[in-house]
Amino acid sequence: MAELSCLVCKSDIEVEERATTGEIVECDSCGQEHEVQVEASRVTIALAPEIEETWGE
Repeated sequence: MAELSCLVCKSDIEVEERATTGEIVECDSCGQEHEVQVEASRVTIALAPEIEETWGE
């Protein structure tokens, strides 16, 4: 399991070793969602993109 720091509040976030690129993990402390990125067996996180609602448009 990889242990990374939240990009907002710096709390620890645990990411499963078998996590895949694009998977979303949430910080237990502040609720910020992060997107997992896996490159050459190195796991990193980035802020998850905000999804805007179109409300049927």
